[in-house]
Amino acid sequence: MTTASVPQGSNGPLWPEPGPAWAEPALAEPRPVGLVGLGLIGGSIGLDLRARGVPVRALVHRQSTAERALERGLADLVSTDGAVLADCELVILALPLDRLLDPPPGLLAALPAQAVVTDVGSVKAPVLARWQPLHRRFVASHPMAGTAEAGVEAGLRGLFAGRPWVATPTASTDPEALERVRALAAALGARWLVSDADDHDRAVALISHLPVLVSAALLQTAERGASGADRAALVRALASTGFADTTRVGGGNPELGSLMARCNRDAVLEALGHYRQAIESLEQRLLQQQWPELQAELSHCHQLRPEFL
Repeated sequence: MTTASVPQGSNGPLWPEPGPAWAEPALAEPRPVGLVGLGLIGGSIGLDLRARGVPVRALVHRQSTAERALERGLADLVSTDGAVLADCELVILALPLDRLLDPPPGLLAALPAQAVVTDVGSVKAPVLARWQPLHRRFVASHPMAGTAEAGVEAGLRGLFAGRPWVATPTASTDPEALERVRALAAALGARWLVSDADDHDRAVALISHLPVLVSAALLQTAERGASGADRAALVRALASTGFADTTRVGGGNPELGSLMARCNRDAVLEALGHYRQAIESLEQRLLQQQWPELQAELSHCHQLRPEFL
């Protein structure tokens, strides 16, 4: 097992002094929290928990990842051996969707029977269907936070501050386990929400998964619409903040985008249908030179945006 050599006092006091909003409140007890995966989400959780004095133990797939995670301070103990999770009362599955839906047998064997287990996947219905029969204290959850980065270098402190963290419990979800995950979200500064899993998946299709495809389509359009070397060079030279804002997620992690579309296919297709109707409506305004109507639609969108952000 690979372990960190943590300098004395590096985790801070048990109850840190008041600081930034994301640093409060603390978990009830600083007992070991387990992380499976130390990419953007797992690494960010590890950094925030350790800053709160909570011991973090992590299970990763590669020895090189374990070594770099220790260098970055993402966890106190990092190992490729599932035994690292043995004493954890809460285990967070920070894994890609495909690995969540097809967990290796070694992972299942490593999860303590009494531990609360939660995930951070962006699609909930299939994850619930897979995991609820596997572990009696499983709670499906999803922090709505991220960047375009991935891997062991991506984690950063404060990622979840003020961001939604939604759980999708069922009638059979252990109430104490749900409360434990709520306390985790609160300790990371997130806004706690509870939703039905299918409602969650349809919602994130509209505001998270669809934007990835729309952003990708905009990039493709800019590439294909600029015929000729001179125009292609000019289009790239003129691209600035507006283009950067609208294409950020489309230029992000391609594996994540593909998995979201595959695992939430029906809801994403439904969202694409709504988007197609909106594009066709705007196109008709231009074709028919309906400028007042176009301005009215844009004015409505101007008023609508603050309701989302």
